Amino acid sequence: MSAPQPVAQLSVTALSKAFGGVHAVDQLSFELDSGKVHSIIGPNGAGKTTLLNLLTGVYAPSSGSVTFEGSDVTGLAPHALAARGMARTFQNLQIFFNMSARENVMVGRHLRERTGWLAALLRFPSLAAGERESRDEAAELMRFVGLDDYLDADADAMPYGALKRLEIARALGGKPKLLLLDEPAAGLNPTETHEIDTLIARLAQSGVTVVLVEHNMRLVMGVSDHIVVLDYGRKLCEGSADQVRNDPRVIEAYLGRAELAPC
Repeated sequence: MSAPQPVAQLSVTALSKAFGGVHAVDQLSFELDSGKVHSIIGPNGAGKTTLLNLLTGVYAPSSGSVTFEGSDVTGLAPHALAARGMARTFQNLQIFFNMSARENVMVGRHLRERTGWLAALLRFPSLAAGERESRDEAAELMRFVGLDDYLDADADAMPYGALKRLEIARALGGKPKLLLLDEPAAGLNPTETHEIDTLIARLAQSGVTVVLVEHNMRLVMGVSDHIVVLDYGRKLCEGSADQVRNDPRVIEAYLGRAELAPC
């Protein structure tokens, strides 16, 4: 008797999103295994950010479905998906600049806080204990992403590259099983990009599945276990870095030549 095949952590089936007459995502299907780094790439306008917004509940699909860990999560709101173990970062920083770096990370733990409004109102001892736990865990997450030197820093005093990693630390506060990163290396210098590269590999090693949308092909090819290539909202090809790098359809799409049939 053959062993059962492992079930994909995330399955996308015939997913589509139209804005008026424009199909930003068109009949897209793929599967992502847990504990790996999966990248979504494609030329400008390929539908990458729209796909990320569909997966994280920012947009509701026009048709198709999304399954996460065996459950249909199509169209669920972002907070409901976060409670199930999905988190994301954004291309444009979503940092609370009036808070400290550690407080920003503590915000990411709010889904797991056990104290309610009554405990906060009456200042129960459990509230103080919970806050100490939150501060300690925030510090641990900041160390994990390489922000040891910024534990007591104000967010508005941190350099841009450090803020990119701070946003990842905050997303990790919810203990996600799947983390979607929207262009985490955008605007970074080579040293900061290498730090993101190292962090993504560390995330996968810790058991977190990473979905990466990124224009830096050196980063993508170096860190990805699996790549899905989009073009005009459709899947052009998918496979390992070597398979994608050498696929003539991918080369032609990036060079802006004739439209090609999906593989």
